[in-house]
Amino acid sequence: MTLRMNYREVNPEAFETMVELEVFNRKSGLDKRLYELIKIRASQINGCAYCVDMHTRDLQKLGESQQRINLISVWREAHDIFTDKEKAVLELTEAVTLISHGGVPQELYEKVRQYFTEKEYIDLIMAINTINCWNRIAISTGMYPGVF
Repeated sequence: MTLRMNYREVNPEAFETMVELEVFNRKSGLDKRLYELIKIRASQINGCAYCVDMHTRDLQKLGESQQRINLISVWREAHDIFTDKEKAVLELTEAVTLISHGGVPQELYEKVRQYFTEKEYIDLIMAINTINCWNRIAISTGMYPGVF
């Protein structure tokens, strides 16, 4: 695989805009492990090897078990491995990432709202949108694990 371009050098303003989104997400108060679960699941769906590699490593650094990391893509079948709160976030991540497949059903919204306030719900949406943007940049510019 070949990197098509280093978008950071080609368009630093675009990179800085994405960094500002990351800063917003970090300041939101969203749990770091939960944010990494979002990043990994969206990246798996989108097929972004660069981001899956980066964020599984980041989650390991936060002390996450290898078993849980390995089972993110099959969280529904992993039964007691993920909490109900984490499952709600993973399901929301899938729905927002695949928004054209059925939107975010009211039932899912209500499930997520059992664990999160309205503000936190928007924080989750922003986090999901941000990683989807990163995925699309990485895939479109030919990024791959270890490229930087």
